[in-house]
Amino acid sequence: MTHSPAIGDNSQAADHAALRDGVRAVVTRFGDGYWLERDEDGHFPREFHRAMAEAGWLGITMPEEYGGTGLGVTEAAIMMHEVSSHGGGMAAASSVHINLFGPHPIVVHGRPEQKAEWIPRLVAGTDQCCFGFTEPDAGLNTTRIKTFAEKVPGGYRVRGQKV
Repeated sequence: MTHSPAIGDNSQAADHAALRDGVRAVVTRFGDGYWLERDEDGHFPREFHRAMAEAGWLGITMPEEYGGTGLGVTEAAIMMHEVSSHGGGMAAASSVHINLFGPHPIVVHGRPEQKAEWIPRLVAGTDQCCFGFTEPDAGLNTTRIKTFAEKVPGGYRVRGQKV
């Protein structure tokens, strides 16, 4: 009978603890007062986003050749748990999570030129990802979305509308 190594061996547990400690070192610099101001003024938490970029966290799931660290979904989930466990809660998490997963189509399907143009700027925090999925008749109910992108010669034809 063979014995499989236990999930979360000691070196992996130590790596994950170091990851949490590193993220915590950034997020604890932004206390309740900072997040209350963002709630009241409605401004994007640019200082927080910049600090996360400077510490390398915006590139946690991005390939190393483009400035990321090339880690996986588990590490990204650990990072996001730590981010959301402090003063900014889900507002803090929302300001950085799209950088971890949003560019995945570029990473997987992008041309080398696209990857070289976009990924380093996202990792550095000079650009930000966003996505839109609301429609006039669907709101946030993504099962009712009707907009469709059809591949045509030279690109795509989009039919529908977004809000």
